[in-house]
This record gives sequence, structure tokens and C-alpha cells, in this order.
Amino acid sequence: MDYKKNYRDWIDSPFLNEEGKAELTAIADNEKDIEYRFGGELEFGTAGMRGVIGYGMNMMNVYTVKRATQGLAEWVKSLGKAAMEKGVVISFDTRRKSEEFAKATAAVLAKNGIKAYLFDDVHPVPMLSYAVRYLKTIAGVMITASHNPKEYNGYKVYGEDGAQMSPEDTAIVVDYINKTDYLSVEGDENSALIFPVPAKLDEDYIEELSKLTLSKEAVEKCGANLKLVYTPVHGSGYKPVTAILKKLGINTTVVEEQTTKDTEFSTVKVPNPEFKETLSMGIELANKINADVVFGTDPDSDRLGVALKNEEGDFVALSGNQVGILLLDYILTRLAEDKAMPDNAAVVKSFVTTGMAKALCDDYGVTLYETPVGFKFIGEKIKQWERDNKHTYIFGFEESCGYLRGTHARDKDAVVASMLCAEMVCYYTYIGKTVFARLQEIYAKYGYVLDLNISVQYSGLNAMKEMNAVVDGLKTLKVDEIGGMKVDAVRDYSAAKRTAADGTVSEMDIPKCNCVYYELAGGSFICVRPSGTEPKLKIYYSIKAKDEVAAKAKLEELKVAVSALLEKAKA
Repeated sequence: MDYKKNYRDWIDSPFLNEEGKAELTAIADNEKDIEYRFGGELEFGTAGMRGVIGYGMNMMNVYTVKRATQGLAEWVKSLGKAAMEKGVVISFDTRRKSEEFAKATAAVLAKNGIKAYLFDDVHPVPMLSYAVRYLKTIAGVMITASHNPKEYNGYKVYGEDGAQMSPEDTAIVVDYINKTDYLSVEGDENSALIFPVPAKLDEDYIEELSKLTLSKEAVEKCGANLKLVYTPVHGSGYKPVTAILKKLGINTTVVEEQTTKDTEFSTVKVPNPEFKETLSMGIELANKINADVVFGTDPDSDRLGVALKNEEGDFVALSGNQVGILLLDYILTRLAEDKAMPDNAAVVKSFVTTGMAKALCDDYGVTLYETPVGFKFIGEKIKQWERDNKHTYIFGFEESCGYLRGTHARDKDAVVASMLCAEMVCYYTYIGKTVFARLQEIYAKYGYVLDLNISVQYSGLNAMKEMNAVVDGLKTLKVDEIGGMKVDAVRDYSAAKRTAADGTVSEMDIPKCNCVYYELAGGSFICVRPSGTEPKLKIYYSIKAKDEVAAKAKLEELKVAVSALLEKAKA
């Protein structure tokens, strides 16, 4: 790809706006920056596209957004007039240029004769997913980069079932995108085909969530006296999270400084509630008012971070796996206590999510399914079971702080997760127990598991290619043990094959992705995969041990062994 020619074509184009001309003129002497912006294209994958905000083919800007939307519009038009009339619903979060990108998306769709519903203010991912089903649209678009740093934004596409668009439909959209010019796509911002999303949708969404409560009596007894601190971390969760907690009568104190729609997320290093640092202002406030629990949601409110008091009275930030296990245990417990467990109940998790889930599901006679990373695969299971009635979906979760109870949405929902976590605290308070104590009981019953994921940062134009090459290199290595732990089997998800230690190969009925997974003796595992949204190689450890001390010691051994393994894979 001739990046210098691409740069000149952009800067000389009559379609490039003044902001773009000024930004690109300013980098005229920066060869490396020009190559990064114009030496490749922002990839549109099964989760849409995500990148650093700026002008260029490899960046997130109004032109890459309009080009992607034109591709989506061509796909909708190919489905016929009825699909065009169903339309597309568009939402956005509090990031830089999110509203501008959302309006541009609506304008391009309308120019193509497609009805566009546009939210008038920020709304989270789960509400966009809900809106697709509520309005019966053919698709949905969410402008967000989720938990990424402030420099990023993104474009996520949803199918008519409310889940992220299927790989098959995405491939068709991408083909249309590739045939579209970057700079000459037109929109019509004043089109009569652009409609506001009905305000009643917000009320109906909250009402739908309230039907999913599991401990009404405990909430009535303890909710008003509960001391809960919530921070939206400057994101779109503020209104819906506080609305559902208020509806249930759960006392909530918000971190006022973090309720503002701050595009710079200036009070945190990164707006990712997986990190304790992101919850630090909430924890500070919680200590001040002697609160019981701290919640935090990311900019698009699909991830929930939780901090609880431990036995010493200090706040500890739970991992996504720990919150997932607590919620799973709570849901199973309450359904069983109320004799409301469906006979064909099923839980879904990604295969990198904690192995503890199987022990809990087995204990309650509930079927557990594993999917590749990405909540769209959990959404696909919901859709499948609605068609064939094989199972009743009761809960889905990922280790990256993503949870969903209910089928109102088909993506992770930090609003319903906040509601469930809050009533879970009420439930354990009601029976004279703390949530932290319940977590220790779970470990005592099912065995201690340390779950951790570590990211190796990559950079540059070839970051994604380099990460995938490392994973491909791992597939060529014969690995019998890692850090003194025997490898029972190796799963190659790109081939959907599992190779046991004795050489037996079996097929896996699971969508393919580039990932290597090592099953270790005793129920532990290590998994290596490139992120689909950031230039990071992700390494997942799930270590089963007699206690936390033993697990942490084994983790250090495994980290050294995995580093050596990755170096071999690069050779």
C-alpha cells in the first residue's frame, strides 16, 4: 500500500474538512505517523471497528465512519424495501466525537433511503441492544470504544436479534465497505427519515430489568439502609443504573465528580472498571461514609467493576471472574430456593473465563456451555435456544467484567449486573452474611482458583499481524509441561481441534478463532490469544490450588515458563 500517495490523496481532496486538512498538514514531516495513518486500513471485524481518533484510513474519523455506514447501508438495501423501512437504531456514549459520528451514521443511512432512529443523548450498549428488539429494526450501531483509553473510539454493529452482527453478515458488509471510497460518501442530516428514539423506551427498559429481581423481600428489608457507592466514570451508565436502583428502593450514593460527560475521563488513568485505580474515588467516598460496596461502569456501561470490604474492613477490587462466580452462585441459589430453576437451565461463558463455573453448574445440575471470547457468541446461544427450546438461558458472563441475566439485551449489561449485585448484597445482609464471606465459602466448597489475565502490549502498523504470528508459532511447538504442570491437552481454536497428551485428536464444536489453550493437570489452564479490539496479546491463567498462597506461587512459575514459550514461538 502506497501510504505516501494515500496521504496526498486525502490532503488534496476537496471533500476533506478544514479540521482534517489542518491535522494532516501538521504531520507533513512525520514519516512514521503518515505511514501509520495511511499504510493500512482500520479493520472492520465481527465486533465492528475500533481505533485511535484522527484523520487517515487507519484511524477513527467521520470519513471512516461514513464509509463503514455506506457499506452497512448497501447490505440493508440488498435485503429489500421492508428491511429499509425497519431501519437502523443508533446510540453513542460520552467519548470524543461520539455524537458527531452517530449523527453522521444516521445521515448516511437516511441518504440511502433507510430509516434511522437516533438517541438524543448518550445511552449504553445494553440499551442499544434492547432498542433493536424494541423498535424491531434490521440492525443497530453503537458508537463507542468501550473501556479503551480516551484516544479511542469505535463503531459496533448489531443484528436484528440485538446481538453483535454475525460473522456471515459482517463479511457481506465488509465486502461492500471495501468497494466504497473514503471521502465522497454523502449524508443527509436533515432527512425526514431520521427519527428520535421514543422516550418511553427508557422507562420500558427499566421496567424489564425490574422483572429479573430475585430477592424482593431482602431488598425491601435492607435496600433503604444499604450503603452503596456508584460511579459511572463519566460514562453512559449514570441515568439507567441510578434509575433501576432507585426503582428497587436501594440507597445509592454517586461519585458526583464522575457523573459529568467528560470526554477526557480526566479523573482516571483509563475508564476501565476492571482496575482498582479506576474505582479509587468511589472507594475513597465509601470509606468516608462507611459504605458496604462500590460499583463502577465503563463509558458504554457494558462492564461492571465491584469493590467489597474484606474481613479486615479494607476494600478489595474483585476480578471479573470473582464477580461472575458470585453472581452465578447467587442466581443458582435463589432459583433453587424459590423452586424456580428451569429443568433445562443453561449458563454460558467464554472459554477463557474461570473454570470454577463448571463446579457450580454441576452442583445444581445446570448445563454449562463455552464460547469463544466475545459476547456475541453468548447472544447466538440465546437465539439458538429460543428457536429449538433445547435450553432456558439463565446467565452468561465473561471474565472481562461482562454479565447478562435476562434476554432483553444480547450483549453484556452493566445496568442489570448493577441491579443484581446490589440485591445480592441485600440478600446476604438479610441472612446475616457478607458477600466477601460468601466468596470464601465458595472457595472452601469448590476449591481455590486464581484467575488472572496479563496483556503484552504491541504497537505499530503491523501489531495485529505480529500478535497473530506469535499465536501461530505456539501451534507448531510440542508442549508436554508448563512450569512443572503437565499439559493434558492442547486446544487449537483456529482449527477447532483438541489434541490430548496421548496424541488423540478430537473435533470441537465451536466457532473458530486464533487461540491456543493449554489444559493443565488438576483443572488449571493457560490460554493465549490476540485481542480483537486492541494491540495486545492476552494471556489467561486459571490456577486451581489448595489456597491463595499456593496459587500465587504457582502463578509466578507459570509466568516465567510462558515467557520462555512465547520467545520460542517467535523464533
